[in-house]
Amino acid sequence: MKRTGPGLFHITSNPEWQVAQAFGEYRPQRFADEGFIHCSYAHQVKGVADRLFRGMSDLVLLEIDPSRLSCKIVDENLEGGEQLFPHVYGALPVSAVNAVHAFPCEADGTFDCRML
Repeated sequence: MKRTGPGLFHITSNPEWQVAQAFGEYRPQRFADEGFIHCSYAHQVKGVADRLFRGMSDLVLLEIDPSRLSCKIVDENLEGGEQLFPHVYGALPVSAVNAVHAFPCEADGTFDCRML
């Protein structure tokens, strides 16, 4: 399903991204169990990063062009919250990634998302 609109973002480790580049597609470690890739819209990135990745280093932020995906993208919240997050139901082709941003945490462990 092709879709236009706001870009999607996904946080991963630099080593995982390096593996994806070698294979031409990205599948996070939990992909086989979950069946989708957790993504965020720009306004959601900081909250997700601070909550789930606080204090972690060697991360990258993938900027994804949804129009380059052939798989289903579903806005949903599987944790019962009010905010909907985009989930990519398929492997992510490296060619669908517009930009890769280094994403180190600040001294206090939180993340600076001003580049978005």
